[in-house]
Amino acid sequence: MLSCPRCQAPIELTTIQCPRCQLTLKAHGHPGMPLHRTEGDEPLCATCLYDADDTCNFPQRPQATTCTLYRSVKPAEDLALPTPALGQRLNFWLRSHPGLMALGGLLLLSLLLVLVR
Repeated sequence: MLSCPRCQAPIELTTIQCPRCQLTLKAHGHPGMPLHRTEGDEPLCATCLYDADDTCNFPQRPQATTCTLYRSVKPAEDLALPTPALGQRLNFWLRSHPGLMALGGLLLLSLLLVLVR
């Protein structure tokens, strides 16, 4: 659970304003926008993808301790999707390309008609 940076009161991730000291915790008041905070003395910019590729335009860069656009340079293992099996990938491709399947069927049919004659 997070804590308020001003009064250290425990707060939920979606809290916009601290219930104890009334500190605004979200950027621009958007309740769905998470505010990332540094844990320790190292600024967020040291591990942020946008700082690494030099596309960050945050005014507090490179010493930002809070940021709404933070993306970790390290890939999140828990977000990685399992690779589907070959049969599943083939089935998906066949369902996604019915026009190519129809064209291929017509080509095979015409080839068979030529060979039969």
